[in-house]
Amino acid sequence: MSESVVPGDRAGAETLEIMSAAPRYNAWMYQVIAPYIGRRVLEVGAGIGNMSAFMLDAGAEHLVLTDMDPWYRGQLAERFAGRSNVRLDELMLPDETAAARFAADRLDTIVALNVVEHIENDAGALATMRTMLAPGGRIVILVPALQAIYGEMDRELGHFRRYGKAGLASVFARAGLSMDRLFWWNRVGVAGWWFNGRVRKVSQIPLDQLKRFDRLVPLLKMERLLPLPFGQSLIAVGHPA
Repeated sequence: MSESVVPGDRAGAETLEIMSAAPRYNAWMYQVIAPYIGRRVLEVGAGIGNMSAFMLDAGAEHLVLTDMDPWYRGQLAERFAGRSNVRLDELMLPDETAAARFAADRLDTIVALNVVEHIENDAGALATMRTMLAPGGRIVILVPALQAIYGEMDRELGHFRRYGKAGLASVFARAGLSMDRLFWWNRVGVAGWWFNGRVRKVSQIPLDQLKRFDRLVPLLKMERLLPLPFGQSLIAVGHPA
């Protein structure tokens, strides 16, 4: 039984359900961040577990799944019931108590995918994550990129902002983090997000478009052979300074 009957963030929950219909896209996202993920991992804003399942399949020794919405925690409890290496907890960032609450987890990696843009005090959120890491740990985040394509879908999802490289690097520095990697991801997605959010002004990712996009992922992955100075998302990897 889910912890709550309905999600507090209905738009976000509907978007995650839509995204679950894009298995190639989800696998691609995980493949890009997988080299930076350790064995004792905390996922911030795990939602319905689209990425969490990949981490478990990859052999995570200890996985802490957090969300501030009880409905999501209920969904995660049902999906990963019986997994002794999975622990669920509540986390709302920033949080001055988090370092003490999660110390026993000895986290070597904290992952936050499409989360930080929802938090007004993004530097404070990352500073909290920094305090939660065990020595030698790292933070891996993915955020929406390019403020120029901010549109109706961003507003509906509660995004405070989209990021550029300089802006994200500044947030890391203010949070007391050193940047190890910072790179664009999903170049083709820029056009679709701009067209749907700025021109059509739709509030959700159209499912039919997403399915067509998902079929193209094997081709889209070739973007790594032709690096371009933009992308729908930015991926950043850092460690405590």
